[in-house]
Amino acid sequence: MRKIFLATAVFATLVSCMEEESTTKDEQIFSTDKRGCASHEVLQEELKANPGLAITMNEIESFTEKAIREGRLVNGKIEIPVVVNVLYKTAAQNISLAQIQSQIDVLNKDFNATNSDFNQVPDLFSGVKANVGISFVLQNVVRKSTTTTSWSTNNAMKKAPKGIAPTTPATVLNIWCCNMGGGILGYAQFPGGASSTDGVVIDDNAFGTTGTAAYPFNLGRTATHEVGHWMNLRHIWGDATCGNDQVGDTPLHNTANYGAPAYPHYSTCTGTPVEMTMNYMDYTDDRAMYMFSDGQKSRMLAVFASGGPRNSFAQP
Repeated sequence: MRKIFLATAVFATLVSCMEEESTTKDEQIFSTDKRGCASHEVLQEELKANPGLAITMNEIESFTEKAIREGRLVNGKIEIPVVVNVLYKTAAQNISLAQIQSQIDVLNKDFNATNSDFNQVPDLFSGVKANVGISFVLQNVVRKSTTTTSWSTNNAMKKAPKGIAPTTPATVLNIWCCNMGGGILGYAQFPGGASSTDGVVIDDNAFGTTGTAAYPFNLGRTATHEVGHWMNLRHIWGDATCGNDQVGDTPLHNTANYGAPAYPHYSTCTGTPVEMTMNYMDYTDDRAMYMFSDGQKSRMLAVFASGGPRNSFAQP
């Protein structure tokens, strides 16, 4: 287990999750390869564009640590209105309302510990598995036909004239669904970034549980992972060898895990702890991730506390 501390290196504003496509004869498969992340490259671009962002995010880290230490977490209902922005070139990419609702349903289950695989959490981690207690409600769907074949991590999908501008991002979680291209599953903006680009982007092949959603990313967990980032969670391995994710009850991971690792999977870090490979903030397949920890819950709730960067979402 690692101790929470303020780290000035955790200023990333976007997280991109990547995969490579392949197919088999027996089932539609979006990727049999591992997820990856372009966070370092995106971080450098964001900091070049806005040097003051590092200061802002450091202040958020300081606030988060203090709020957790003093128990000043949100004490009211958190119900997140969601607007899904669909950008499509093909009919298939213009995903159905049923597919969109399936993603909202997954978010509600995963963030309220009602997912059917929550009972698979090993006994070793049963004492820290968390019901985050945050709900999501679909407020609106905005659709736009586009000539763009694929999008990248430059936020073009969030801007006119090609994309769709976010709806009131101070009080609405905007999710863009589009063909990302380049093997990208999705990415999220951490608290502290520009409101004009705030939200989460998900590839249509990793969105929800039906329609264009394709194995092994067809259970809606890409959005769970990215919304975790939107609520200020880091990757469980801290984006470094045996790195720090700013959470005290997650074991040290030497690096990301992929696929569906057999339990127990031991870390090569100090103490060789059993890794929490089933955590939503690892890089395993959708079928292999099914829990947040109590420490992650506290970190997420801190952003909604009075004075927190997403307090405008909290309800009295």
